[in-house]
Amino acid sequence: MAGHIPQHFIDELINRVDIVDIIDARVPLRKAGRDFQARCPFHEEKTPSFTVSQNKQFYHCFGCGANGTAIGFLMEYEHMDFVEAVRELAHKTGMALPEQEHKHFEKSPGKDLYELMQQANELFRRQLNKHPNSPAAINYLKERGLTGEIASEFNIGYAPPGWDNLLKALNTSQQAEDSLVATGMAVRKDDGRCYDRFRNRIMFPIRDKRGRIIAFGGRVIDSDDTPKYLNSPESPLFHKGRELYGLYEARQTQRDIKHLLVVEGYMDVVALAQHGIRYAVATLGTALTSDHLAPLFRTTTEVIFCFDGDRAGRDAAWKALDIVLPALTKERISRFMFLPDGEDPDTLVRKTGKAHFEEKLERAVPLSNFLIDHLLQMVDITAIDARERLVELMQPKIKKIPNVLARRRIITDLAQRISMDNIDLMKSLGEKPVTKREQQSSAHNEPRKLSPVRTAITLLLNRPQLAQIVEQPQQLLALEEPGIRLLVELLELIQSAPHISCGAILEHWRTRAEGRHLSKLAGAAVTAPEEGLETEFKGALTLLDKQRIEQEYTHLLRKSETTPLTTDEKQRITQLQTEKRTLAQPGKNR
Repeated sequence: MAGHIPQHFIDELINRVDIVDIIDARVPLRKAGRDFQARCPFHEEKTPSFTVSQNKQFYHCFGCGANGTAIGFLMEYEHMDFVEAVRELAHKTGMALPEQEHKHFEKSPGKDLYELMQQANELFRRQLNKHPNSPAAINYLKERGLTGEIASEFNIGYAPPGWDNLLKALNTSQQAEDSLVATGMAVRKDDGRCYDRFRNRIMFPIRDKRGRIIAFGGRVIDSDDTPKYLNSPESPLFHKGRELYGLYEARQTQRDIKHLLVVEGYMDVVALAQHGIRYAVATLGTALTSDHLAPLFRTTTEVIFCFDGDRAGRDAAWKALDIVLPALTKERISRFMFLPDGEDPDTLVRKTGKAHFEEKLERAVPLSNFLIDHLLQMVDITAIDARERLVELMQPKIKKIPNVLARRRIITDLAQRISMDNIDLMKSLGEKPVTKREQQSSAHNEPRKLSPVRTAITLLLNRPQLAQIVEQPQQLLALEEPGIRLLVELLELIQSAPHISCGAILEHWRTRAEGRHLSKLAGAAVTAPEEGLETEFKGALTLLDKQRIEQEYTHLLRKSETTPLTTDEKQRITQLQTEKRTLAQPGKNR
């Protein structure tokens, strides 16, 4: 179980807390019928699509799909982990965390490492102001156009020359020394002695999504020193292929981020921030990875990747494109910005200013254009087999995109560029053309009809008390139908806890694969009026009964074709025929 917290404690916590109070304290809500609404805090939108249900203790955004309980909201909005979100809510409701969990959390070695990194950062910041050698570091920052205010905001510090400044300041025990080595702040030699990793460098603290310092980047002051940039190594706190420098700071300065600009280095992020461009982030000494994309697209729907305009930069962009393609959806937008020769974001914004830089940013190349342009450069378009060669090159790229609408959008762009019929190109690429039924469904925005199992689950999540209608849930297991086991488990849970809310139900499935499906159904619109929910639920159960009876009846009939039935089986067929007739009567519900 997440965080080793007993499930009964989570149930009681969700029952005591009011999700409306939790969210309204952070995102002002307004009443909208039975529910509450706001503009979604997790994506940019003009019309409110973020709904909070007091009855369900559940939030759902119809725009980006974000959903969850009060625990989930704190985890996403405040960037807490599961245990911290539970602690926050427990404190608010006056509940004491179980003693075993309390001890587990307090003694977590990770907590000590975070505190150590914070102490290191405070030391570096003091050294920037007080060390005898700090004027060289301050002059360097001033030469790069940075003010004291922006340096303070990004917590920039200074690691002075010397092999043991940090070790002397923070190493009060063998455990502290081991922790410094574990975080990569100190290096242990073969003879067991240690020395500081960072010396005579400008220090940039790297924060996780919650603002905790997990690593550092150090930039040389003396041009003769190498390497120019030095990052903390991989550690229990830091995985460079997942983290983005500046993302925490960008989120702190603005809630609604129109787009994020991915650049290469710390100084690019800080210099852009100095000029009022507060949406830049940087990868940390590594190429773009799929792990980088999740936090990027959780923050905004548009990500712009910045590269040098030379051959190496375009090759790097082509590699990045392969990483981005599997993450594309209809809503997500990716573009590529290429810089003039010899420029990086830092030098360009200082030379031309914010307005010119953002004008160039607006002209960034859409992903589909970059993909098509690059492929067209690889093909002699005048050749007889040009189209066949282009399809051959495009096919593996299209297959990387899981979202059908995103695939079709790119194929349509390519068809226009090469003057080819859109349907013919789709077929050539192995893409199924849009059917008339899909077109009609899209045109009329028809909701997909739920199966009886999904209908029953959706209604239970809207009104858990309906579970008391079902006398023997286990009987449903005789039916071979997708989701039937989940429905039975849900019924049994609610019957064992009659006052459980939808939010508490969902927390039972937090770490299970079915949890994602339950959350989607919890957010699905229910068309039946409140007074009609019981009738609709009984109707779904009746349909399940019919399916169960029909399955058993068909099975026995097929068996009779090859093997004589026993007396009991013959009697069972007669009984099933009677049940079928009963359920076929008009208005007959379970």
